[in-house]
Amino acid sequence: MTKAHQRRPNPKPTKADLPKIISLFSGAGGLDHGFQSAGFELSAAFDISTAAIETHKCNFPGATATAGDLIKLGPKGVTSIIKRAVVPGSRIGIIGGPPCQGFSRANTTATAADPRNRLPKLYIKIVQELQRHFEVEFVVFENVLGMRDKKHSAAYQSLLSGLRTLGFAVTEKELCALDFGVPQTRRRIVLSAIRSTVATKPVRPRRRKGVATVREAIGALPEPIFFSRHLTAKDIPHHPNHWTMNPLSPRFKEKGATHGGRCFKQLTWQNPSPTIAFGHREIYVHPSGTRRLSILEAMLLQGFPKTFVLQGNLSEQVEQVSNAVPPPLAKSLASAIRRSLGE
Repeated sequence: MTKAHQRRPNPKPTKADLPKIISLFSGAGGLDHGFQSAGFELSAAFDISTAAIETHKCNFPGATATAGDLIKLGPKGVTSIIKRAVVPGSRIGIIGGPPCQGFSRANTTATAADPRNRLPKLYIKIVQELQRHFEVEFVVFENVLGMRDKKHSAAYQSLLSGLRTLGFAVTEKELCALDFGVPQTRRRIVLSAIRSTVATKPVRPRRRKGVATVREAIGALPEPIFFSRHLTAKDIPHHPNHWTMNPLSPRFKEKGATHGGRCFKQLTWQNPSPTIAFGHREIYVHPSGTRRLSILEAMLLQGFPKTFVLQGNLSEQVEQVSNAVPPPLAKSLASAIRRSLGE
């Protein structure tokens, strides 16, 4: 071999070379957007919410998106759908975060018996079934910090042991969105499981600088449109999601009264936002104190690009933006996985 051949670098992998992405519990697609931005091809997505799947189809038109209950579909049903989107035998990566309410510390009535806590076990069973038909190169699992609490330790340890039993090298990380250019102090557990025979190094997402305060993210936006019964996208000129509910509570008219209290927590311009939403329509109050955030403002505080559009009614849009993984964090995670795979 000549010196010229010895010095020639390996060609940079293309989307066709990288594992295809399968997204479980996809929601609006925050994780999906991050992996796509890092060069992966999104092939299939599943979520129980019809509105979330409509969002997915709108923003990821090349993927096969399915609205359905994964419990009812079961591992074989999920695999059957994926086999129509991806050639059997292909390399794939599985990403997702099951609904977290059963593990959330904000849910003071949460118990280990919550039915939603069985979803991680289902996740493992789906991965196991997919291994029969595809080369599953990696698995990503995202959830709230409460999943590691003592009362949920059995479910968490079962998840870890399940991934290791299936032949994956697992990296556990507690990640904060603020460390990845997202103006939000959102902290989550992320498990990155790489097939042991191909892992070259642990998964270590690199921090990145970016937007750090509420003002940087949304300070230049015009005022949103307030909801009315016959409101259409044509009535919202700036962005289809730049709308919010009419501020009916007297507290919005009393200067300073929106400070304090969980339901009327007001953001401040000079700081990052807490986790962006926390319940049925309970999205945070704008720094002005006169209204709640618009859906677009919440999306930008989650790190979504302005080109992204959510579908559904207000509650469905709040749920989607609240549950999403911030795309910039997801991109750093995806890039770290590429490094671990040597790609």
